[in-house]
Order: sequence, then structure tokens, then C-alpha cells
Amino acid sequence: MEEMSSNFIHDIIDADLAEGRVSEIHTRFPPEPNGYLHIGSAKAIWINSGTAKKYGGKFNLRYDDTNPAKEDNEYVESIYNDLCWLGAEPTGGVFYGSDYFDKCYEFAVKLIKDGKAYVCDLTPEEMREYRGTLTEPGKNSPYRDRTPEENLDLFERMKNGEFADGTHTLRAKIDMASPNINMRDPAIYRIVHTSHHRQGDKWCIYPLYDYAHPIQDALEGITHSLCSIEFENHRPLYDWVVENIGFEKKPHQYEFARLNVTYTVMSKRYLRYLVENSLVDGWDDPRMPTLCGLRRRGYTPSSIFDFVSRAGVAKANSLVDIELLEHCIREELNESAERRIVVLDPIKVVITNYPEDKEEFFELPNNPAKADSGTRKVAFTRELYIEREDFAEVPPPKFFRLKPGGEVRLMGAYIVKFEDIIKDENGNIVEIHCTADLETKSGNPADGRKIKGTIHWVSKKYSHDIDVMLYDKLFTIEDVSAIPEDKTYNDYLNKDSVKKLTGCKAEAGLTDEADIRYQFVRNGYFIKDSKYTNTFNRIIKLKDSYKAK
Repeated sequence: MEEMSSNFIHDIIDADLAEGRVSEIHTRFPPEPNGYLHIGSAKAIWINSGTAKKYGGKFNLRYDDTNPAKEDNEYVESIYNDLCWLGAEPTGGVFYGSDYFDKCYEFAVKLIKDGKAYVCDLTPEEMREYRGTLTEPGKNSPYRDRTPEENLDLFERMKNGEFADGTHTLRAKIDMASPNINMRDPAIYRIVHTSHHRQGDKWCIYPLYDYAHPIQDALEGITHSLCSIEFENHRPLYDWVVENIGFEKKPHQYEFARLNVTYTVMSKRYLRYLVENSLVDGWDDPRMPTLCGLRRRGYTPSSIFDFVSRAGVAKANSLVDIELLEHCIREELNESAERRIVVLDPIKVVITNYPEDKEEFFELPNNPAKADSGTRKVAFTRELYIEREDFAEVPPPKFFRLKPGGEVRLMGAYIVKFEDIIKDENGNIVEIHCTADLETKSGNPADGRKIKGTIHWVSKKYSHDIDVMLYDKLFTIEDVSAIPEDKTYNDYLNKDSVKKLTGCKAEAGLTDEADIRYQFVRNGYFIKDSKYTNTFNRIIKLKDSYKAK
């Protein structure tokens, strides 16, 4: 990971260091293990880990596992795997919010004794009614003035499992008339009779995130709690918890804009819906915005962090063009990916004047953009395959590929001239006959005639079959936040977001090693699929319409 350039967060940190408010920078990434991380998570990881690295500090991974009903070890493992893949090492350690449950309970008892928390019997519906609106203040709960002794007794009985889910909550006693709804006596504990993936059945009460998070930050020595902008209105509650519990070293929260990307849904709930209803091929479907999906698609950690860096760190939300992400991986692979020839929609070509038993091997560059990438030998034989679209029996204007009466260069080999076609009983072309100008081996015609078209090809004898998956955007609407009220995400699912091609013809030099990215000449960048054998996924097309700034 390259060192981050300065941004408004780093301006704050520079001032804190200069004024002696902190001596070492300590950040954290606190994902809830209720789903897989996505491209938006990559921004939070990049900011938190990159900031710690820049200042020589520490970076923690802390699982926010305070909601047992939605959490699972599958997600715990996937989150850690994604961080490792990105290269964002948790140099400060790996922690679990659930490991702090005893401390959270202890601090809740302190708040009750101090008269700053109370047990409330209002139902969730009644609590919403009492909370008020953005323009009208809330009103006090009828249980707000219970004595500390009553509250301590009730809270312990909540812990001991005497009450059903939803019958009681522990609420912070702050201000029901606060203009910030988050400060209107928020619930800090609720009853949930569900087994926890780490704590088992030890607890049936669980702290809410807004209460547990600042406690965890303080206990871990986090100096700068960096989170997305939707938590800005929660910051006063964060500060209230830290202040009223009485931590000597007080962490502070700072917010940055979320990463919103065109044609992309970030909602974990909806992504889970896609998976559970088999609308995609799992969390790692290459069309998904999940990090494991992007990994399977063929994106690299460096391209993702490059994208996040170019999108920038700011306070104001914006919509980033997905073509910027595509540009980042395309720019990287143009330099790094070796070239291979694969014919996606093959049609047979016979070079009639080429001996049946003759074979030649032409040297082609592995990557023209890298002089030191070397070359490889590609077999040339009498029978070849070319792309079906590279021949037109009735060509449109300015068609410079193979056509009746025309000539075209076979890339790196001979110039060939069309002679005849063979059709089946349905009139479909099954074979094209050509003659080769055998004096044009990787060169120009001696008579000076101009050949405008060059097409790729593979030897029939020396090629092998592969399957190819062509992926496109999962959604058809650019701004998924602008869906009309009478529509849902489902209405904008792209039915043509994936196409499987079978029987594609690949040159012998294409290996099936994992995690190697190739440019299939003229067809895009591809990687071997990690789930299905003999299958390659298109990472991105060759054409780049994005205008880099």
C-alpha cells in the first residue's frame, strides 16, 4: 500500500500531534460479521490502515459482534481473509466486541448508579411514539425516574434471563428534548435470547453499537475513530458515553464521506437477498461489489486502493463513476498482463495452399508494453480458428477484416486471401477456405499492397477448449439511490449481466494457474475462475472510455 496523500483527517492528526493531544496514532476497522465486505468497506480499510501506516501507528481489526441474531463465523473468516488479501495487516491486533461484554455491563451498572441510565418498559412502538420528530421534542418515559436501586435490580434480572425479548431496555438518561434524536435517551442494552457465535449462551442482553463502540475504542487506546458520514449525528452520543464513563484517555470520532459507486448496490441486506435467492452465484459472484467477488473477477488489491485513492477523502457524499474502477485495473493490467490468443466464437479456416503436414512456430511478444517480458512460440498449421465476427459474407462499409475478395493479416503470421466458404444444410458457414501469401511471414507484401486488417487466430491442432464468462454491470440504473418509490432493486437487475461461452479455443500458452491475469488479444483481460474448472472470467474489456483526470 502506497503512502496516502494528505487529507482533512491528516490535517486533524497533524494538529493533534503538534499540540501534544496524542503521541501515537491508533486506528481501527470495526465491521459487523453479518455479511461479506464490499468495495465501500475497502475505503474504510484504506483510510484507517493507511493512516496508521503513514504515521507509524497501529491499526486494529475489531469485529462488531454485538448482534448475535445476524452474525456468523463464516463472515468472521471472510472479513479477515479480505483484509489479508488487501494487505491491510491489523498491526495493533485482532479483537472482538463480544470480548468486552463484561466491561460494557460493568460500565452500564456505573451509569445506573450515577443516575445516568434507567430500565424502560416501553415497547419498541411506544418508544418511537415518545421519541418525537425532527421538529417536535420527545417526552419522558414514565419509567425514567425509577431509583438507581430499582434499575439495578431490573437490569440484573434482565441479565439473568427473567424477561422476554423486547419487554425491557436499558436507556441512557440524556435529554428527550435534544434537537439530535440520537440523544433522546437512546437504548444502550436490549434483551436478545439468542446464542452468540463466541460467547454461547452466557448473555441474553447485548449492548447496542452506539454504546459499545466508544467503550471498545477507549479500552483499545484508539486515538482517532474514523468512520463514514452517516455516523456524524451519532458523535455526540459517542462523546457522552466516553465522558460519562470517565475514561482518562478519550478517543475522538471523525467522519468521512461514504464510497457510492454508479450501478452498484452496497446494502448488505440486499446483497444477502441476492445470495439467498440464488440470483447470483454466491457472495463471491464476480458481478457482486463484495471484495471476494472482485477478487474472483480478477481485480487486484492495488487497483482497488488506487480507485479509492482517486475517489478521494472528503466530507461531502458523491457518486463515483464505476468506470474509474475499471480504468484503474485496466491501466494496471496493460502493463503487467501477458498476452494470449483465445478465439471466443470460433469458426474453422483452412489454408488450402499450406501443406497438411507442415507446422511453424511464430514468436509473439508476451507483452508489447514490457520489453523484458520476452516472447512465446505460437503454432501455425493448415487448419486454424478465427473469430466468427472477423468474417463477413456481406460486409458492411469500412469492414477491414476477412471478406470475399479481400485479404487480411493473421496476427504475427501470414497475409491470407479469401477463396471460398463451406455451409451446412441450414446455410450456416462452417468453414472458410483461404490461401496464404507465404512470402509475407510477419512482413509486408513485396508488391507494396496495403493490408488494413489484422485478426487473431489459433491452430486447430495446438489449441484447447475453455469456457469463458463475460460479465457486465449487475444493475441497469446508474444511481441506485434514485430508484422511484414504486420500484425496487429487483426492477433494475441487468438480465444480461453474465454470458457463458463454451468451446472457446485457446492457444497452448494459456495456462490454468490460479491468480494469473492475461490479456486475451482483442478481447479483454481475463483470469482463471477460482470456483469452476477450465473457466476464465473476463475482468474488463479492452476499451477504456473513462477520461482520467
